[in-house]
Parts: sequence; structure tokens; C-alpha cells
Amino acid sequence: MRMKNTQFVLDKLERFGDRILNVEPEQLLAAVKLVSSISESGGQLFVVGNGGSAAIASHVTIDLTKAAGIRASNFNDASLLTCFSNDYGYEWWVEKALEAHATDRDLLILISSSGQSENILNGAKYANENNIPLITFSGFSTDNPLKRLGKINFWVNDTQYNIVELTHHAWLLAIIDSLVCTR
Repeated sequence: MRMKNTQFVLDKLERFGDRILNVEPEQLLAAVKLVSSISESGGQLFVVGNGGSAAIASHVTIDLTKAAGIRASNFNDASLLTCFSNDYGYEWWVEKALEAHATDRDLLILISSSGQSENILNGAKYANENNIPLITFSGFSTDNPLKRLGKINFWVNDTQYNIVELTHHAWLLAIIDSLVCTR
């Protein structure tokens, strides 16, 4: 039994490693340049996700602010979520939060493992309609709708939430580390 569990863990780590390395370095560098340019022009970053992706958004905004010196926020406040969801419907809360907080000087990063969350898609559409630059992180199906909506789109070729979320997290932290190294 122990050997079987050990092999499972090793296989999972190998799979994760394969996914994390399956990114174009130029794409990561383009994201670093976009984040840096938005920050230098006085803009702010908003990072948004649901569930585990919301937890990633929290971690990323803290590291952007503390380690990279970039103004960053997320919309994980329970009062905001419940108020906007109650008043406008869950599928509209991201759009309404952006409407209240974001400008075309800012940058939006949206994270959705499936790339099909309606609230995230509505936020992406709002960003595009209001000239707010957008970076997306998604996974699962190669033709998920979020994958086509950003200026820069990161996609993980996997259908397991933990693999997709860990890969998103690693890529986002790589972007932050690059920003810190270029300060």
C-alpha cells in the first residue's frame, strides 16, 4: 500500500512539473512587461477568481504589493461578494465590482480553472468593453471561452482542478519573482 501511495504522489508531482514547464517564456515576459507598465503609469492590478482561484488571487495581490511594490487588490471581501451577488446576481458581481473600482489605467487578472465561470466571463467582457487590459488564466478545455478574451491568455492543458490551480499559482508567482528581480 505504501509503495502504491508513493508512486501516486510521484506521478502527480511529475504531471504538475510537466504542466508548469509547458508555458512560453515570452508569454511570461509579456505579462511582466504589462504589469510593470500599468504600475509605472499609476494603475492598479485587480486579481479575481472563485474558490481556490480566489485564494490564489489573495496570495498574489499580497505578494504584488509587498514584494514587488505594485498596488494590487482582489475582491475577496465577504461583504462585497454577498452585497453585489445579492443585489445583481452571482453571475454579475465581478462586473459590478470592476464598475465600482477599476479604470482603463488598471489591469485585470482573471483566474478560472474551467474558463467557463459566468461571473468571471462577465468581468472579462466588462474589461474588454471598457479598455481595461486583461490577463487570463484558465485550463480544462482548449476552447474554453475565457482563453480567448485576454490580451495575454495562459492555459493549462489539464482537467484536474489541483493541477490547473497549482500551475496558475506557480506561473503567477514566477511573474511576481520576475518583477521583484527587475526592481
